Amino acid sequence: MATIYDVARAAGVSPKTVSRVMNGDAPVNEKTRIAVEAAMVSLNYAPSSAARTMRSQRSGLIGMITGAISSTLEFEDAGLPEIYLVQGAQRVFAQSNRTLLIADSGGRADRIPALFQTFREHRVEGVLYVAEYHQEVSLPETLRDGRIVLANCFDTEGTPCVLPDDEGAQFALVDGLIRRGHTRIAYLTLPPTYAACPLRVAGYRRAHAANGIDSDDRLIQVGALASATHEFDLLWDALDRVLRAEPTVICCANDKMAMRVYGLLRERGMAIPREISVAGYDDYRMIAEHLHPGLTSAQLPYAAMGARAADKLLRLITGTQRPDEPAHELVSGPVAWRDSVQPRETNITHLSTRRNET
Repeated sequence: MATIYDVARAAGVSPKTVSRVMNGDAPVNEKTRIAVEAAMVSLNYAPSSAARTMRSQRSGLIGMITGAISSTLEFEDAGLPEIYLVQGAQRVFAQSNRTLLIADSGGRADRIPALFQTFREHRVEGVLYVAEYHQEVSLPETLRDGRIVLANCFDTEGTPCVLPDDEGAQFALVDGLIRRGHTRIAYLTLPPTYAACPLRVAGYRRAHAANGIDSDDRLIQVGALASATHEFDLLWDALDRVLRAEPTVICCANDKMAMRVYGLLRERGMAIPREISVAGYDDYRMIAEHLHPGLTSAQLPYAAMGARAADKLLRLITGTQRPDEPAHELVSGPVAWRDSVQPRETNITHLSTRRNET
């Protein structure tokens, strides 16, 4: 196996010059650099990454803990695959010449401390922790001294994190529905224990208030349970309750719920969108683009969140954070308007008149 000394002899330079070429930590003229690189190729020389790490304190490795690999094997348990978040982060890390080491938690919180310790043993420069949905997490105290960024989750210790703008996205969706003439907007929510639920309900109410419309509590019903097995056991009853309040459109907490609402409405003989419109949340295109009619949905911007979290971690590693950079950052996404929402022209004139009056 070739050594740095073999490369130096072949290139006619000193071992120190070879080291400078490899590490880029001192100026070397172009002719010398080309000679050294050619010698490395001809001798098939592979520098010791462990030795370089010990000298520079930079391994070029980033750790990621996620449940994306195991959780996306079964569609029913996956929701919107967090693999999109992983991909968004990977693109940013690749551009910075970092190598991403991914450890899958299997959805088990008790495995996380051991995974963090494994990353430390490999001298990773930082760790990105990815949750499967917007939630509060608790990191063991021994892990809080490292360079860590949370993605799609947060803690009470102020660990840097990147989260979806759930309130803003629900506001954008409901505001868009109102501007399309809908004033009776039903909302089938996530379980109240989910961190996103009160944020989205706040966005729903804020959109009504911004348009001078009173929100009707009868139109807001919990549509899902916090159980993967029995997630939609409440849905039939929740849908029945909101239909009694005579909505013109039904907003669903996610696209999986919307897909089921399509079926339940059709069982009742109700045509979408001619008799009632439907909107989802996630913009999970495997569902939204293959339903008939195509599902209007607020995007959960996983890829953008992954990219933003990766960028935040790199700034933490390099010490280049902005002085005013917040610990918690929100990422927003657009609303994808499709044929499941039909404008109500008779209400648009009425709403325009009310806005002009106010």
